[in-house]
Amino acid sequence: MHIRSRLTTFAATCAVVSIGILAGCGGGSNSSNSTNATAGATAASEATAAATSAPSGAATGAPTGAASTAASAGYFTDAQASTGATVYSASCAQCHGARLQGQSGPSLVGARFARSLANYQTGAQMYDFISKQMPANAPGSLTSDNYLAVMAYILQQNGFTPGSHPLDTTMLPSVNLSNAVAVSSSPGAANNNEIVRQAAPTTTVFGPAPTNVNVSDAMMTGASANNQDWVLPGRTYSNDRYSPLSAINVGNVASLTPAALVQTGMTASFETTPIVVGGVMYITTPVVSDKMNIMALNAATGERIWETTYNLGSFQICCGPVNRGVAVGYGKVFVDTLDDQLLALDAGNGKVLWQKTLADPTLGYSETMQPTLYNGNVIVGSAGGEWAIRGFVAAFDANTGAKKWQFWTTDPKSFEGDSWKQGGGMVWTTPAIDPKLGLLIFSTGNPNPDLFGTVRKGDNLYPDSIVALDANTGKLRWYYQEVKHDVWDYDAVSNPVLFDVHENGKTIPAAGEAGKVGWVFIVDRRTGKLIRKSAPFVMMSKNMFTTPTKAGVAMLPGANGGAEWSPPAYSPQTHDLYVMAMNQLMNFTTQEPHAGPGQIRLGSAFTNIAKNGIQNGPFVAVNMDTGKIAWQYLAPQPLIGGALATAGNLVFMGEGNGWFDAFNAKTGQRVWRYQLGAGVNAPPVTYEVNGVQYIAVAAGGNFQLGYPYGDTVAIFRLK
Repeated sequence: MHIRSRLTTFAATCAVVSIGILAGCGGGSNSSNSTNATAGATAASEATAAATSAPSGAATGAPTGAASTAASAGYFTDAQASTGATVYSASCAQCHGARLQGQSGPSLVGARFARSLANYQTGAQMYDFISKQMPANAPGSLTSDNYLAVMAYILQQNGFTPGSHPLDTTMLPSVNLSNAVAVSSSPGAANNNEIVRQAAPTTTVFGPAPTNVNVSDAMMTGASANNQDWVLPGRTYSNDRYSPLSAINVGNVASLTPAALVQTGMTASFETTPIVVGGVMYITTPVVSDKMNIMALNAATGERIWETTYNLGSFQICCGPVNRGVAVGYGKVFVDTLDDQLLALDAGNGKVLWQKTLADPTLGYSETMQPTLYNGNVIVGSAGGEWAIRGFVAAFDANTGAKKWQFWTTDPKSFEGDSWKQGGGMVWTTPAIDPKLGLLIFSTGNPNPDLFGTVRKGDNLYPDSIVALDANTGKLRWYYQEVKHDVWDYDAVSNPVLFDVHENGKTIPAAGEAGKVGWVFIVDRRTGKLIRKSAPFVMMSKNMFTTPTKAGVAMLPGANGGAEWSPPAYSPQTHDLYVMAMNQLMNFTTQEPHAGPGQIRLGSAFTNIAKNGIQNGPFVAVNMDTGKIAWQYLAPQPLIGGALATAGNLVFMGEGNGWFDAFNAKTGQRVWRYQLGAGVNAPPVTYEVNGVQYIAVAAGGNFQLGYPYGDTVAIFRLK
């Protein structure tokens, strides 16, 4: 799942509006499947997506009207609602707004919220949902009294009349939610579940415009020979995140020290991969108060060159207000946004040159991917796998924003009926590209609903897959499905990495993907044929492919993996892929989904078993020639962020507790660390300016795992 990024339980910000979306799962095979594309297999790229219109016209702000007589039975007291307001402010307002008006999460008042209750009869369903799934970063962590108080507060704010007895669990079946009506509201408050008009972007220029930032297609294709810059999200089209720089090495890394700590002023879940060109670093910040900054910095000193603030319109997300970074090329900076816009900015001064709408956020689409560039095109994907929508990958002309091609990631032949129209398969991590073979290679997210398979019988292609398209036309070339008919959220979300493997004296061009399911899948990138599946890099329970039940099934890996979105690194020196992973024992429960358009539709719930449960983070070196584990470091918390390998025999990664670590790439010995005070949950990069090597990483924490927030980009060099 995505948007994943992904929640400790599931999509974080759905909260009460999604009551009843949890559901049971049908059975399905977990065997893998690979094939070359045929004429019949191209239907997914040619079929038209079903258009679904979301309802409009929601109220905003605090309600002033009253519910219907039937809904006004006095189920709670004013004092209980007052307590609920305090709990809500501490645990819910970040996503749903201080006035329940909605921010990254949906509104909990007004017409849209009332419509969302139409399928549900009693407060028992509301309580069941929020007591198991909320708050997003610590589900089930509040007391029963606090959950009931939050319910009382929500009912009060929707016009229900208080009474003389506090709400308790015995009363929940009698709380009739279906009779709630939309109430009027005070004007002027924002509601992120409806279309809103955002202000135009603003740009501030702090210094002279950079002159050496015009990245050409030739520079991108030849990025492996460019030691100084980090011009693509994975440094090269191979997504290997390996640098040939070695001035910082295993012998002197103990002298690594901060050169600059850049405070962006945007404190939230921070996942950007910096792009560095000609001594200029380009980053994005997370979204805070419906704003996101795109910044150009001096890559050696951290001084600002320019900063553009983009004001977001409507958006819905599951797993934090994140953006994973920009693409830089053709004199422009490209960024996609949570409200489904693609922006092109002038790389010299940050001015917006054009803007393109990619999808409809009211349906659940959002954009978190760091785009990539190829042959004059901007290539983007789509997030929102928790919603009943269909994934895609698309290419847009870098000069004009005109769409060149689009590939839909659900194949009608592999879904029962018309379930493919809302079948998921989102693409929200950056693809790899093989220019010699002309292939765009990416991984896909979960089918939808995530854990309820009976409404989407079949293998459900192309979710949970490694997929290759013709990079110029978007036509399907091959696919390899890691999990058929997934009902565990074991999607393939970390970036595919391209490398060569050696088999029986032959060198084979390969692609590898570290899946949530806990293996690295290594395929021949010419055909999609499986070469090998690695040894498990996380703990696996014997029941990991057991269909979840209403009573619940505890299993490993949990729904976060395995490997989450964290991009791994590959070193040609060791032939090892360095994977950030997590062991999280989770309980999977089911219930049939009833979500409407624009509402989250999971079909189940998965929650951490925190007490006496397994919660840690393996950082694992997996040899791609053998599939065996070369070494492992076990962090005390699940790992999420990204890895960097260098020719200095080093591999870097960060932890949620604030440590930024360096390891001997061959032995796994930790050789350096630095405490940054916030979760280091973003991928590091390295580059050279005026002959000096630097390491840079964002430290801003992580929403989905609850790691401490910050707003810093740290830049290191040797003393």
